Amino acid sequence: MLHHVELYVSDLNKSLTAWDWLLTELGYTVYQQWDEGRSYRFGDTYLVFVQTEANHLEPPYHRKRTGLNHLAFHAESIEQLIGFRENLTQHGFTELYADRFPYAGGPNYIALYFEDPDRMKVELVATM
Repeated sequence: MLHHVELYVSDLNKSLTAWDWLLTELGYTVYQQWDEGRSYRFGDTYLVFVQTEANHLEPPYHRKRTGLNHLAFHAESIEQLIGFRENLTQHGFTELYADRFPYAGGPNYIALYFEDPDRMKVELVATM
């Protein structure tokens, strides 16, 4: 069982604008808060967002380098994916593979793909 994931972000306020909306819509609640970070909990698992220290901001994150590629979350339905899709940009996310939605992952795989302000890839997967 996964306990937690900690993500360092280049601009905490910008990231929290995006992630707070997404995670609370998915049923997460704020778990911990401090000046340089915030965590969100769902059951026994939580996600932590921490402001990267200035001397560690370069080079910027890129998912194709060694390290985390993306985070994937369960969605309730394709209708929920459509709702998220309609609101992504208002919250600081950028949709990926829009021309192939909802089958960018393949013909039998329904998902929505997007990036956060640091270009961390996020995937929402709905069961068929």
